[in-house]
Amino acid sequence: MAMKIRLARAGSKKRPFYRIVATDSRMPRDGRFIEKLGTYNPLLPKDSEDRVKMDVERIQHWLAQGAQPTDRISRMLEAAGVIAKKERANLKKAVPGKKAQDRAEEKASKAAAAAEAANAPAEE
Repeated sequence: MAMKIRLARAGSKKRPFYRIVATDSRMPRDGRFIEKLGTYNPLLPKDSEDRVKMDVERIQHWLAQGAQPTDRISRMLEAAGVIAKKERANLKKAVPGKKAQDRAEEKASKAAAAAEAANAPAEE
């Protein structure tokens, strides 16, 4: 059985509240879970102690049993110091593609040539 530690949504529409649960990975997000391990309330300020509450002992127990935390849960566990920080891929979404870079270089070289031509003294 593939175990996951993940968030299960509760709360009403536009008022999210999540339970941190240990569950079988085949179960639906808000479906049956094995054990409730804590809560997460994203509406509270980030510095609030009540924003994330976890039963660290039980989480360590499930991690020892082979449960895999989801990305969001692993970030919460890293912040709490339960697991070591892992290196994540630094996605380069803001970097333009190769064609766009080539166009920018071409445009810059044309602008430099035009500026050079404008600054050159006129020969008469």
